[in-house]
Amino acid sequence: MGRPMAKNLASAGFDVRTWNRSGGSVDGATDCRTIEEAVRPAEVVITMLSEDAVVRTVTFGEGRVAASLMTGGVHVGMSTISVELAGELATVHAEGGQRFVNAPVFGRPEMAAAAKLFIVPGGNAADLAQLSPIFAALGQGTFPMPGARESAVAKLCGNFMLAGLIESLGEALTLGEKGGVAPEQLLGMLTGTLFGIPVVHGYGGMMVRQQFSPAGFAMALGLKDMKLVLQAGDRLEVPMPLADLLRTRFLQAMAQGKGNLDWSGMSTVIRESAGLK
Repeated sequence: MGRPMAKNLASAGFDVRTWNRSGGSVDGATDCRTIEEAVRPAEVVITMLSEDAVVRTVTFGEGRVAASLMTGGVHVGMSTISVELAGELATVHAEGGQRFVNAPVFGRPEMAAAAKLFIVPGGNAADLAQLSPIFAALGQGTFPMPGARESAVAKLCGNFMLAGLIESLGEALTLGEKGGVAPEQLLGMLTGTLFGIPVVHGYGGMMVRQQFSPAGFAMALGLKDMKLVLQAGDRLEVPMPLADLLRTRFLQAMAQGKGNLDWSGMSTVIRESAGLK
């Protein structure tokens, strides 16, 4: 996700410096050897990482983001993280005379490449106004939230609903197939009537084709997000039985060695539980 996002920023005329944990350069950007080299001259630093532990490693410590960012600089965290970490990042940066805007995104890699992400930034109005040209270069719409923690909650709500849609679509296609309705025929009916929305077209098409690799969003990340959803539900005293089911589905997929498949591959677990191959 980070690579096409950085490329779009460079194409939009921003002076982009990049550091990648796995290496590799971005067209139009300056490739840096260390985090500090990338962050030190920047007024705005963007992180796009996989999970809480990695965000912590990249942000905290000598030579990392928080230690290298200039006073008054803005750290824009675009990862899907826990509500607790979002709040901690806001606090740590404020104590360092910096600013933090949590701004997770909805959209798969192809949407990132097309600058069609949906961005959910949480922060004060002045910070969001400053960042609006950056968001415009990355996405097709922003949906501001009051602060970093609220932004993290909103993103988890969205990912929970996406996972729930994958579960219900997988169950429906499996039921239809065992009842004599071909998956492509059932999907055509669903998308041609009440469910003609992009996510049903997209994920349904992947299920019909059984095309789950390469992963746009890996099963392991789906499991991570359902754990974060349940963690938020526990802290806020919101029972979430569906999220518990989804966590179990992802765990089943992981136990079957499917962690690197796209999370829509959860439908294979549903099929197999119904005796289909």
